[in-house]
Amino acid sequence: MAPAHIQVQKVQVNHDHHSTEEEDPPFATYISEYPTTQQRKPYYPPTNSRYHDLGTARVNIAPDADHPNGTTENNYAAKNSHRTVLQQHCDYWDTDHDNIIWPQDTYLGCRRFGWSPPLALIATLLINGNLSYPTCPGFLPDPFFRIYLDKIHKDKHGSDSMTYDNEGRFKPQNFEDIFSKYDRGNKGGLTVGDLLHFHMGQRMVFDFFGWSATFLEWLATYLVIWPEDGIMRKEDVRAVFDGSIFYRKAEETKARKRQTGWPKVIGVKWD
Repeated sequence: MAPAHIQVQKVQVNHDHHSTEEEDPPFATYISEYPTTQQRKPYYPPTNSRYHDLGTARVNIAPDADHPNGTTENNYAAKNSHRTVLQQHCDYWDTDHDNIIWPQDTYLGCRRFGWSPPLALIATLLINGNLSYPTCPGFLPDPFFRIYLDKIHKDKHGSDSMTYDNEGRFKPQNFEDIFSKYDRGNKGGLTVGDLLHFHMGQRMVFDFFGWSATFLEWLATYLVIWPEDGIMRKEDVRAVFDGSIFYRKAEETKARKRQTGWPKVIGVKWD
């Protein structure tokens, strides 16, 4: 029997943003003497869920409670079963599928979102400038700042959600914890305020590169999704992790440009 001072958490589980009956974990997940553990509660699935073994990383699918088989639209998960989830996240930028992302690939990929040339250029400098060297096949840096997807797992850094493991697999428990801990008000997504709490809550001591990298990654995620109501929905964030949303957003921008002449994204115009 657990000591009397340990409280057992009741967790509300969301499916399609509707709360179901509360579940009682068979173990303590927080103690009142350490309030942080109560403020940031880990995700616990209902007993009847098809969502099992959340602590085991998935190598080629990015599941959540509502999508236990990952992204099935357009057969996405099956088509990418030969790539890790982290490689799938980067595949949009590798247009010729040679496992190398050149700076111009990054720039054009950002432009397909409807980003302005200055914003796309800044993103290219930050992404290729910082992520190229760890993936290089040798000890010398790449003079063209190319990113090699065969070693993209070497770009893993600290102070993030830890949803990718060190080999580029997807860890469902860590993904669900993002929303269980930081989705204040049970909205089914994250606001800018939630993201700030996430950033402060995930920071590791003296990890200055990780702090800045995480901030820039989630800023880019917000700009890609650009939610009209200010809430990044959980499904959209999950689709960022496996890269499927990048293709969808590029197609939406292309369709909007055909209809209106301008891709109305983050207030910029396509020149």
